[in-house]
Amino acid sequence: MMSTVQMMLAQNNNAAGALTGGVFLVIWLAILVVVIVGLWKVFEKAGQPGWAAIIPIYNVIVLIQVAGKPIWWIILLIIPIVSIIPGILIPHGIAQNFGKGVGWTIGLIFLPFIFYPMLGFGSATYNPR
Repeated sequence: MMSTVQMMLAQNNNAAGALTGGVFLVIWLAILVVVIVGLWKVFEKAGQPGWAAIIPIYNVIVLIQVAGKPIWWIILLIIPIVSIIPGILIPHGIAQNFGKGVGWTIGLIFLPFIFYPMLGFGSATYNPR
């Protein structure tokens, strides 16, 4: 049988857990919105429909097109371990098509919530190779 103190502690732990989970959810949603807005602008700069950024799977197809890679690469993205290679080459193609270097490729891979908005709202222009 639980004492009153134990029950109060259990309730406080549940409340703290819910609060922490709620904070992380809000942060995650904010990051998601920033990436979507950045992708939307990148797609528009590349002459693609901006709304494609919010459609799952189709946004990856458009991203592959913006990178200048063949559409069949979507199959490579489905294969475990093999997907690492196009997962690097697609952001690299995007960076190159916007006149950016390897540093931008690394940024697009590891910090997309910073680099896609910078690419979309910045002065970079899309010049496909």
